[in-house]
Amino acid sequence: MSDPAIALVMLGLFIFVILLGFPIAFTLMGMAVGFGFYAYYQPGQEFFESRIFYLLTQNTWSIMSNDVLVAVPLFLFMGYVVERASILDRLFYSLQVAFRHVPGAMAVAALVTCALFATATGIVGAVVTLMGLLAFPAMLKAGYDQRLSAGVICAGGTLGILIPPSIMLIVYSATASISVVRLYAAALIPGMLLAGLYIGYVITRAVINPKLAPKLPESESNVPWTKAGILLLQAFVPLAVLILSVLGSILFGLATPTEAAAIGALGSLVLAAAYRALTWQRLQEAVYLTARTSAMVCFLFVGSWTFSSVFSYLGGEGLIKDFVLGLNLNTVMFLIISQCIIFLLGWPLEWSEIIIIFVPIFLPLLPHFDVDPMMFGILVALNLQTSFLTPPMAMSAYYLKGIAPPHVQLWTIFKGCFPFLGMVFVTMFVVYVFPQVLFWLPNLIYGR
Repeated sequence: MSDPAIALVMLGLFIFVILLGFPIAFTLMGMAVGFGFYAYYQPGQEFFESRIFYLLTQNTWSIMSNDVLVAVPLFLFMGYVVERASILDRLFYSLQVAFRHVPGAMAVAALVTCALFATATGIVGAVVTLMGLLAFPAMLKAGYDQRLSAGVICAGGTLGILIPPSIMLIVYSATASISVVRLYAAALIPGMLLAGLYIGYVITRAVINPKLAPKLPESESNVPWTKAGILLLQAFVPLAVLILSVLGSILFGLATPTEAAAIGALGSLVLAAAYRALTWQRLQEAVYLTARTSAMVCFLFVGSWTFSSVFSYLGGEGLIKDFVLGLNLNTVMFLIISQCIIFLLGWPLEWSEIIIIFVPIFLPLLPHFDVDPMMFGILVALNLQTSFLTPPMAMSAYYLKGIAPPHVQLWTIFKGCFPFLGMVFVTMFVVYVFPQVLFWLPNLIYGR
C-alpha cells in the first residue's frame, strides 16, 4: 500500500473512531503518533528517537506561545463572568419595554437579547438554555406561537458564532494564518445582516398574522418613556458599552485582540460587581469553565496540527488536492461542495473540531479557485450555524427541549428553526454574490 493510501486510511480510521465516541483531541494525538512513527521510521532507530515525538512537542510549544490564541481564554472568561452576572432577565425586560410598540415585541426583544448576550459569551448552549428559561415561557404565556418562539430562541442563540468578538473567528484566523482584526471587520456586516433578517422575519410574520405574536397587555405596554429609558440605561447600556469598547478597540487598532480581551475580562468583573453578582463561587465556576474549555481548544490544536503534518507528509493532502483539481470544478461548484461537506460534518462534530481538523484540508485549494480565505471563513461561520438548527442533530433544538415545558414537542422546535435556517442560506448567498458586504468595512478601515 502506498503512503498516500495509508494517509486516507488514517483519515477514515480517525472519522470512524470519533463516531464511536472517543475523545477527539486524544484520538488525533494517538493516531498522529501511531502513523507518524511509520511515516518517520528509520531502520535501527530507538522508539523514542522518532521524529514524531519532536514534532508533537514542537507543535505543543507553538500552540502555547501563539499570541492570537491567548485571546481565547480571556474572551471565554469574559463570557462566563457575564453569563453568571444575572443580568439577562433585566436585559430582556428592558428591551421588551423598549420595543413594546413593535409587532412581535417579545420575540424582537428576545432576538436582540440573544444577539447581545451571544456576542458577549460566544457559548451557544449557554445562551439558548438561559433564554429558553427566561424568554421562551414568557412568550408562550403571552400567547406566542410555539414554533415561532422556539425558532427565535434557537436561531438567536447561535449568532455569537459569527458576530465579533467571536471565539470561532479567532480559531479560524489562527488556522488560516490571516488577520483576526480584518476577519472581525469582515464578519460585522454579515452578522448584523443575519440578525436583521431574523428580526425582519419576526415583524413581518407578526404583521401578517397577529395571532402568532399577540400585542403586549396594556399593563406592560403602557410604560412611560422615562422609565423605559432608565431600564435601558441600567441593563442594556452597560453590556453594550463593554462589547462595543472591546470590539471598537480591536477594529480601530487601539489594542490587539489579546489586549482587548484582557480589558473585556476586567470589564466583565466590574460589571458583575456593579450588579452585585460577583461572588467567590461564581468566580470559581468561571475560572474552572475557562480553564476546561481553553485546554480543550489547545489540545485540539496540538492534535490536529500533528495529525495534519503526518497526513501531509504521507501525501494525503496532495492526493485530495489532485483529486479535487481533477474534477475540473469551477469556483461556485467548489464552494458548494466544500460547504455541503462542512454542513454534514456539523451534525456529529462541534465547530471547534471542524475548524481545526477539516477546514485546513480546503485551505490549500483556495488559491486555485481564487477564493479569498476571509470570505471562505465567513461562509464557514455562517454555515456552522446551520449545524445547530438542522435536524436530526440540531443541538440548539435539543438544548431548548431540555428546559422547555413538557407539552412542547421536539418536532415543533425543529419546524420553528426551518425559516431561520433558510435565512442563513440567504445570507450566505448574499455574501458570495455581493462580496463587498464583507470586504467594504475592512478595506475602509485598513485599506486594501
